[in-house]
Amino acid sequence: MGWEALEHWGKDARRLERLTSGLLNDVWRVQVGGQLAVARLNTRSGADLAWETGLLQHLDRNGMTVPVPIPTTDGRLFVEGLVVMRCLAGGPPETEGDWRRVADTLRELHRLTQDWPQRPGWRSSIDLLQADRGTRIDLTAMPPEGVARCRVAWARLAGRPTCVVHGDVNPRNILMTAHQVALIDWDESHVDVPDLDLDLPHNAADLDADARDIAEQASAAWQAAVCWKDEYAVMRLARVRAI
Repeated sequence: MGWEALEHWGKDARRLERLTSGLLNDVWRVQVGGQLAVARLNTRSGADLAWETGLLQHLDRNGMTVPVPIPTTDGRLFVEGLVVMRCLAGGPPETEGDWRRVADTLRELHRLTQDWPQRPGWRSSIDLLQADRGTRIDLTAMPPEGVARCRVAWARLAGRPTCVVHGDVNPRNILMTAHQVALIDWDESHVDVPDLDLDLPHNAADLDADARDIAEQASAAWQAAVCWKDEYAVMRLARVRAI
């Protein structure tokens, strides 16, 4: 159906300005019910979108600032891959204090999602110690030596509690004001070990030396695997220590 699905949010619903467009998502600023919103169109399955929208509603109910899905006129949270979300204000973190607020927000996410079910089709870093594929990850496409290095990094996370991780914590996906920290773009969120979210500038999560090394190595390995084989993925794999 494509963007024609926007009509399910009302007769006045319309696209205003493209924000991003790529292999995974086509994102626009839209008008719905006379208000500005953000709409994202992709090819993810209904089960995947149900998991993501349900997660965002849960976080919103528990006081986190997230892009809450706006229902259609008949109450659905997505139609044919289209999701419409609340528009959020703010700018990226800039100071060490800003990043410490981000770390606090991530820890709240992790606290609120203990024992959360895995996103349909996804694998955690621990699962990938044995499995080769999970959603966007295909370890068979990576150099075997690189896969071995990634698995050594992930093995250090084994046995730890899991929760939802945002999965793509970077300044573009954080909107801050004086009163709130909002995490946006939940495409890479899934259930995993929270360390993957805590490799932050300024060591904002206050990890000790060993914990920081574990987080840095596991995060670099994950980003290499999920993005393989673009330039960024190659750069991140180079950060994973040789065996």
